[in-house]
Amino acid sequence: MSTDVFDQSALDLDLAQAMTGEALAGAEDGELFAERSVSESFVFDDGRLKSASYDAARGFGLRRVSGEKTGYAHSTELSPGALKRAASAVRAADRGTSGVWADAPRRTNAVLYGDENPVDAPGFAQKTELLAQIDAYVRAQEPRVIQVSVSLAGEQRNITILRPGMDPVFDCRPLVRLGVAVTVEQDGRRESGHAGAGGRTAYAQWITPQSWKSLADEALRQALVNLQAVECPGGEMDVVLGPGWPGVLLHEAVGHGLEGDFNRKGESAFSGRLGERVAAPGVTVIDDGTIAQRRGSLTIDDEGTPTSATTLIEDGILVGYMQDRQNARLMGMAPTGNGRRESFACPPLPRMTNTFMRAGEHDPGEILESLKDGIYAVNFGGGQVDITSGKFVFQCTEAYLVRNGKVEAPVKGATLIGDGPSVLQRVTMIGNDLKLDPGIGVCGKAGQGVPVGVGQPTLKIEGVTVGGADVG
Repeated sequence: MSTDVFDQSALDLDLAQAMTGEALAGAEDGELFAERSVSESFVFDDGRLKSASYDAARGFGLRRVSGEKTGYAHSTELSPGALKRAASAVRAADRGTSGVWADAPRRTNAVLYGDENPVDAPGFAQKTELLAQIDAYVRAQEPRVIQVSVSLAGEQRNITILRPGMDPVFDCRPLVRLGVAVTVEQDGRRESGHAGAGGRTAYAQWITPQSWKSLADEALRQALVNLQAVECPGGEMDVVLGPGWPGVLLHEAVGHGLEGDFNRKGESAFSGRLGERVAAPGVTVIDDGTIAQRRGSLTIDDEGTPTSATTLIEDGILVGYMQDRQNARLMGMAPTGNGRRESFACPPLPRMTNTFMRAGEHDPGEILESLKDGIYAVNFGGGQVDITSGKFVFQCTEAYLVRNGKVEAPVKGATLIGDGPSVLQRVTMIGNDLKLDPGIGVCGKAGQGVPVGVGQPTLKIEGVTVGGADVG
């Protein structure tokens, strides 16, 4: 696939640049976001190839910003006529504003990933053979396996961002993911486990036997652990969270509340609290979109701003928010490279990239030994969060009872209930084992989904409400 978004279209780069300048004359900010993408996905289920899809898309989104008002129009047709119609539509955002044009993003030379197109290689037959091989491998390991589902997905997105007074900005973004889900059955009881990995690369490093076997083994291990799980007790207790993927709780319960739009509008539990203590000493939370090849990383965000490592909470003190251009300007702050959108059909919003808590000083074993009577939560599934209050409910997909510092039986149906600001205040021990997730996260906001990363070290949190459930 050509990396030129305007290749073989009726609209070339020079004409698009000129028309964008005319369309945004008199506005305060805005851009033309043009995109060309290809994507594919495979699902091998129940011993056969269940689905295989290939999609290609191309289009643009034109945004005109004036104060708090935004005019947005998009089209799948890259033509002068479509851009002219979009320009007419977005001018509705202009009324009653100053018309002072915002400064363009400052450029950097950082490149965080290559321009490989995962869809090109390996070929269709090799990919489907790989999925069948993973299925056969899992079934051969354990007679209690009754279901295996293997998924493989890849894409390449080429984008061009045009803004008056700025040279065109380009980015070529690969993204892949491999997932394995396993269901086991014993004495009429069924349980499942899942593992996945991926990043902004081609497929090569994820489809080696060493890599896919480790995912298959992990999914099977989780399923077998859950097969032995007992009823989770409920009540208020101390909880230890494992490193890596459990950072999804931090992402949902705290991260969204630190996005600029919610704070500008006063809708977040963290609104107006810069400089205040919002977490226990030692808690430092960072959003970093500059980690090479990570799922949530971007060389530039979807407004053309280079991503950055933004410290949000430092030693328990709230020091920053994640900002796109519009909310940063309205709040008198600097953009942080967090303006993101699902596609050209969507306007950008302040969104997370890779959000994690920095490591502390405690050995993970020491943290577990300090837990006298509580829950050790290793993996999480879905959850619900209210941004205004920070209240959350999260389901643990792998958790264990801990008595007198010893990990005992796995438990089923455990949920963690609380609110982000309170939980941050109750962190009493922070491990020295910071780990990022394997590259599987997708974040939803305002109907848009974008790839993200999460991470954290082992954490001990006191006084968490744990909801239990009966084992079926």
